[in-house]
Amino acid sequence: MAQDSVGLPSDFQFWMHKLSVWDRASTLETQQDTCLHLPQFQEFLRQLYEALKEMDSSAIIERFPTVGQLLAKTCWNPFILAYDESQKILIWCLCCLIKKDPQNSGESKLNSWTRGLLSHILSTFRFNIKEVDLFTQVLGYAPTDYYPGLLKNMVLSLVSELRENHLNGFNTQRRMAPERVRSLSRVCVPLVTLPDFEPLVEALLTYHGHEPQEVLWPEFCDAVNEAFLLKKISLPASAILCLWLRHLPSLENTMLHLFEKLISSERNFLRRIECFMKDSLLPAAACHPAIFRVVDEMFRYALLETDGALEVLATIQVFTRCFVEALEKENKQLKFAFKTYFPYASPSLVMVLLQHPKDIPQGLRHQALKHISEMLKEVVEDQTHGSYGGPFESWFLFVHFGGWADMAAEQLLTSEAEAEAPEALLWLLAFSCGPGAGHQQRAQTMVEVKAVLRCLTKLLRSPALSARDLQAAAGEGGEGAPRSPACQQLIRRLLLSFLLWAPGGHAIAREVITLMAQTDAIMHEIIGFLDQTLYRWDHLCLEAPRSRKLARELLAELRGQA
Repeated sequence: MAQDSVGLPSDFQFWMHKLSVWDRASTLETQQDTCLHLPQFQEFLRQLYEALKEMDSSAIIERFPTVGQLLAKTCWNPFILAYDESQKILIWCLCCLIKKDPQNSGESKLNSWTRGLLSHILSTFRFNIKEVDLFTQVLGYAPTDYYPGLLKNMVLSLVSELRENHLNGFNTQRRMAPERVRSLSRVCVPLVTLPDFEPLVEALLTYHGHEPQEVLWPEFCDAVNEAFLLKKISLPASAILCLWLRHLPSLENTMLHLFEKLISSERNFLRRIECFMKDSLLPAAACHPAIFRVVDEMFRYALLETDGALEVLATIQVFTRCFVEALEKENKQLKFAFKTYFPYASPSLVMVLLQHPKDIPQGLRHQALKHISEMLKEVVEDQTHGSYGGPFESWFLFVHFGGWADMAAEQLLTSEAEAEAPEALLWLLAFSCGPGAGHQQRAQTMVEVKAVLRCLTKLLRSPALSARDLQAAAGEGGEGAPRSPACQQLIRRLLLSFLLWAPGGHAIAREVITLMAQTDAIMHEIIGFLDQTLYRWDHLCLEAPRSRKLARELLAELRGQA
């Protein structure tokens, strides 16, 4: 790009001369010459912008002292403004001249003068700028006095017209023509990050006509969404919701941006992911079912593409938690039935899963888990509710609320359950491993887990625990048939829960984890489990200071080793 800008000073003289000739004469020959040079001049403007955007306004004036004259002459040439992308590139160049925090009167005057040129470009939508100039001259105002006010009033005038409000004291109910709205949105593409234009950007996003097709220029929506993602614009959540509802690529790009953020930032705590989530406005926007369905579908694809990666599962659970909180905050009385959010799920199952575990008394949690297990099993294995999709749909719904599976594991480890109750909780744990397992594989997983739980229950009563005892309880190194990866993962989670809850587990936790973490993948899995456990305990307001302290210490140590 530097190579392209080397010849700019000499090109300046050529185009300044051309613009002066075109400005002085309006003959047919002059107009033909203008049209003949429009492609080359647009390319010159593009190269000029590439040079200007790398400098601040002071450096621009120092290197290109006549840039203001050139841009001003360009603004008054209707042929240039009408040609291809010249108007957009011209606005980009003008925006480079504006200093957001002027330090002296000279910089303030430059800002005011530049705003005047931007006002002229926008004047094609509302005013005759020559009439405004004549009027202000008669009143004795200098351009530096009236240009900032003119720009502000022009923006407010356009906002009022877009919203069909009163304009200049006249009751104007005439709706702006769709082609003017589209053209205005196109002009605003390079202006979206300027604070002066934020009200106009918001008005365009929230404009609702009766046209069968979208009237806003797609590049305008792309520019606004990019500015929002990069925090270069401040818009209310309602405007962002309108943007995503009317322009699907913007919503998809926001999701991709979130995924990139999560992937590129190593060692993300779930608390930090929650901050990312809320900051993105996605959970709040998802209160609208159309937004939720798109976001949920993208999570589904991410889950399938990554083979059920733990990071994606955790992110879905964090999103769901934030979404439910936003839903409760926004809808004291629900605007939409839950079926609109989860169309493939049993409504009664959704309602049960939506319960906040902390609202269920400790003594009733076992019964709630059993009820969830029975409802899921009926849908998945009995096939009496074919309209609710297959095992994957039920599993995908369940992992949105993954805390129930963790609670089931803790219940099995810490409570004395009746004879039939553990079977329901064991089935829930086996099902949580993944949707691919059939009835026989789930039954085998339940047998394996039940055997491990029997050993762990005995160890709870043991006066002294050792890491080798736990390794034996887990059946590691035995001669039996190899376990499925999902079953191995489930047993590791049970052992970790045991270490956190059992009084004697704290002393041997580090040694057990060292024996378990034979690969980087398992180490990563353990870190994820500890992070999820702490995150869930925080939301449950669980009082278990010793277990919390151990989990935090282990998490910090393992993150330091990873």
